[in-house]
Amino acid sequence: MPKFSITSTDELFSCHLSLQKIFNEVIKHTDCTILEGHRGQIAQDANFEKKVSKVKWPHGKHNSVPSQAIDVTPYPIPKHWGADHWKDLVKFYEFAAIVRYEAARMDIKIRWGGDWDGDGDYHDQNFDDLVHFELIN
Repeated sequence: MPKFSITSTDELFSCHLSLQKIFNEVIKHTDCTILEGHRGQIAQDANFEKKVSKVKWPHGKHNSVPSQAIDVTPYPIPKHWGADHWKDLVKFYEFAAIVRYEAARMDIKIRWGGDWDGDGDYHDQNFDDLVHFELIN
């Protein structure tokens, strides 16, 4: 059975308890890596400047303590992390289905960065963030 690395565990602990519950269940079914939970001001503003985030500090769901958002990728991360990695979209959609299933089973409302409006239409996105999951308050 897969388990989280120390780094993934540390990132997961920076997240809201509901996200911890979801991903502690997800790891029982499929291997994944927690890329980021809480994000500080320097990292948030840098991501905004790189256009990988739509908001500046402190308006991101990653910016609260505990974090209301988490970035997670299926594992293993491909050797060619970067442009080639994002072309393998199937892994992300399959992974998101598992995450969303577990969240629904626990009655925890989440939003995925591959379907921001949650309508099941993946073609109506203007910003894909396939590693991003956040709590809906």
